[in-house]
Amino acid sequence: MKRFETILLTLSLCVMVFGQTKMTNNAMSQKRVTPKSMGYSLVWEDQFNGKSLDTTKWNVRGVGPRRIGYNSAEAVKVEDGYLKLYALQKGDSILGSAVGTANHFQPKYGYFECQAKLQESIGVWAAFWIQSPEIFKGEDPARYGTEMDIFEFFKEIGTDTLTHSLHWAYGPHMQSVGPMKSYLKGLSKGFHVYGFEWTPEKYAFFIDGYKFYEETRGISNIPEYMILSMELPETRKSLENTVFPDVFVVDWVKVYQKK
Repeated sequence: MKRFETILLTLSLCVMVFGQTKMTNNAMSQKRVTPKSMGYSLVWEDQFNGKSLDTTKWNVRGVGPRRIGYNSAEAVKVEDGYLKLYALQKGDSILGSAVGTANHFQPKYGYFECQAKLQESIGVWAAFWIQSPEIFKGEDPARYGTEMDIFEFFKEIGTDTLTHSLHWAYGPHMQSVGPMKSYLKGLSKGFHVYGFEWTPEKYAFFIDGYKFYEETRGISNIPEYMILSMELPETRKSLENTVFPDVFVVDWVKVYQKK
């Protein structure tokens, strides 16, 4: 009987440990990496230390109608060492925000990362992505590029769950991969580092140095630009539980490439 009880206790402990690991982190590997450990060197960064957006690196993106509301420069602020992308309710209008490096910095391949704090509400969502200036022009991702959604945070999916996606060939024959879902306990609290590797052979998605996914479909072989945004939904109903103002706070953005 004692041996049987010992076996049961051992099995219970194994289940507890496995369950705790699974619930804490669904990464491909529990080994944490850094760009440097992967052979990358820093080539571009913004620490947001000024009092306004550095327009030699970024522009406010897509000012005008965006789904249920509007993208507005009014919802973009740089202060206290952070880029703050707001979702605002102003009278009957809903304002979202986005900045991008188009016309300033369009690398091909590399390791991209930001340290950021995600929004509090459901309905609106924070996003870090890479976009192709040629994506509407054809269906071959190698030639016309791919939208690479490094992450989107739909809090209604889960408090500590991010999604990652790829899209190419905008139009009637658009192709997509994802959404791929990553879970990391505590993700919605405080700052975390979100990374993305883009090579001629693959894409890989990282959170806090853990690799969550690799994908070999839809590889872009052209220069593309980065976007940070606070996105708005399609309908007012989706905003029923949104608390305004809400904010996506970015501490820094860095890009690395191999020599």
